[in-house]
Amino acid sequence: MSNKDSCWLTKKITDDRYQGYYLNDTSKIATTIADEFSDLYTNMHKKSNQEDADIVFDLVTDARLGQEGFKVVLENHVITILANHSKGLLYGFYHIYTVLAQGADVVSLMSIPDQSIRMINHWDNMDGSIERGYAGDSIFYKANTFRRDFELIRQYARLLASVGINAVSINNVNVHQVETRLILEENLPDVKEISDIFSHYGIKTYLSVNFASPKLVGGLATSDPLADDVNRFWTKIAKTIYRAIPDFGGFVVKADSEGEPGPFTYGRGHDDGANMFARALSPYGGHVIWRCFVYDCKQDWRDRSIDRARAAYDHFIGLDGKFDDNVTLQIKLGPIDFQTREPVTPLFGALKKTNHMIEFQITQEYTGHQKHIYYLAPVWKEALDFDTQMTDGKSLVKTTLKEHSVIPSLSGIAAVGSVGMDNNWTHHKLMQINLFAYGRLCWDNGLTSQEIADEWLKLTFYLSAQAKAKLLDVLLTSRETYEFYTAPLGIGFMVKPQLHYGPDVDGYEYDRWGTYHFADRNGIGVNRTSIDGTGYTAQYGAALEAQYNDSATCPDNLVLFFHHLPYTHRLQESGKTLIQHIYDTHFEGVEQVEHYIAVWEALEDELDVVSFENVKLLLAEQYRVAKDWRDQVNTYFWRKSGIADAHSRQIYD
Repeated sequence: MSNKDSCWLTKKITDDRYQGYYLNDTSKIATTIADEFSDLYTNMHKKSNQEDADIVFDLVTDARLGQEGFKVVLENHVITILANHSKGLLYGFYHIYTVLAQGADVVSLMSIPDQSIRMINHWDNMDGSIERGYAGDSIFYKANTFRRDFELIRQYARLLASVGINAVSINNVNVHQVETRLILEENLPDVKEISDIFSHYGIKTYLSVNFASPKLVGGLATSDPLADDVNRFWTKIAKTIYRAIPDFGGFVVKADSEGEPGPFTYGRGHDDGANMFARALSPYGGHVIWRCFVYDCKQDWRDRSIDRARAAYDHFIGLDGKFDDNVTLQIKLGPIDFQTREPVTPLFGALKKTNHMIEFQITQEYTGHQKHIYYLAPVWKEALDFDTQMTDGKSLVKTTLKEHSVIPSLSGIAAVGSVGMDNNWTHHKLMQINLFAYGRLCWDNGLTSQEIADEWLKLTFYLSAQAKAKLLDVLLTSRETYEFYTAPLGIGFMVKPQLHYGPDVDGYEYDRWGTYHFADRNGIGVNRTSIDGTGYTAQYGAALEAQYNDSATCPDNLVLFFHHLPYTHRLQESGKTLIQHIYDTHFEGVEQVEHYIAVWEALEDELDVVSFENVKLLLAEQYRVAKDWRDQVNTYFWRKSGIADAHSRQIYD
């Protein structure tokens, strides 16, 4: 093992009750289990006789378990892990480890993943950079070639498998010239090396592909998805890839979005584009993941009839049922772009005849660049538990993903990854929790944010009960804290353009990206109602449309997403005016960061030096930027509204 941070796989099991295991399986995943026993247990030996073992692995036939589920049976102090497939045995192994590493006792249970696809999308480029990456360079590439640090990738794979991740895409969805060639034979040996490592941990490897590849690397005059020579090109590419990598997962495609090429170039639909790839991959069991992040990125800010929030629904709802069975639509959880607070995209619940999955973002593009503490599990829980109210019963997003997909095994969750070459993987030690929480929540949608955070703290640190409780509070309040000192009540953005870090209230206000707040001297917010606004609310079912249409019933934390309101508007929950809420929360947010600093510094004696110094330094940065947000936002709205703070705190003229 290298000296890279082991994250939540740091603790060694030294339990005298468990000193021998029996594993009658010769698969490559079984080899991984044996290796993990060596790494994670101090006195564990493989036994040739089942009767001599304290932990037994057994392959069975049990329809309830599927391909990945497992069953734990505790009898006469012997733990037996049962599964239909080696992957289930591996997940069972990690379950037993995490229970013992927390100092708990193993109990009998059955565990089956709630979501079929549990995927990480890497936005890594072959020059070594990572789009929206904040933890150093790519672990896969450097200097326009492969890094070939296979031990590093193995360490990453075990982290992913330990929380149930079963798929990765290894390059940016914005596929540049060099990365376009990843699908060609010249690069497949390196892709295979990476894929082989991941497959030892039950993880399938995907590539993001450039829709214009037939023109760019195939020598064709067109990339029209209905052209015969274009289809032949992709058929040949698929055959070449699967000959080299038989268990290759498939393609991730971003098309007709933010300048990326796509079927619109040729007057075709997104179903035409996706199905072209589907036909090429189908003979090999390959899979197409087609992103729904499609909108007009050259919007005129003067035209208020155009609403970026409408785009995904408008583009894809009419295509429901027109995609091949091995196509999955990947839909961002909110209609804009991973903001601190957004409503859930109305495509969820509305799609009934197409495989689909929800997309999260682990990397903190809009939530502090892995310099600020921001525990993301509450965001994801809200999305998964959201009731679309589109059907009677089974209308929660986490349920509709499977229930409304033609092939439930091709539904699930994807998230943009957060790791890089930084020694602790995520730049901020505490933000390792988001990678951990993502995997745990994908597997078990019923876990609470608190349960996941408690588990992560126990696995990662050696803390007293009092210290753990204090850090747990920091994590569980961090989303609200960040929201308090940044953009208020669902309006979003107000960040520095392109960078997406630090305040710039009007940074995008007159730009082409459709991310406006429309603040003036009277009020702020976007009228998205179906009464006299953009009509976005009509994309939801009748009950939600009515709720969001009325500022008296719209949730306060989303009210500026749906309504343009005067600064004197009173919020439902607090009774405060809108302007006073803005002032109060921005002061409170900074005060909370001050509290986090005090909590962390008081825990120095319970933490390792590297972790302590890492978080201490980044908390100072969070405090600096939080003050910038407070002062710029409060000053901006004081100047706009002319309404003073009721508490006469310092706001700059």
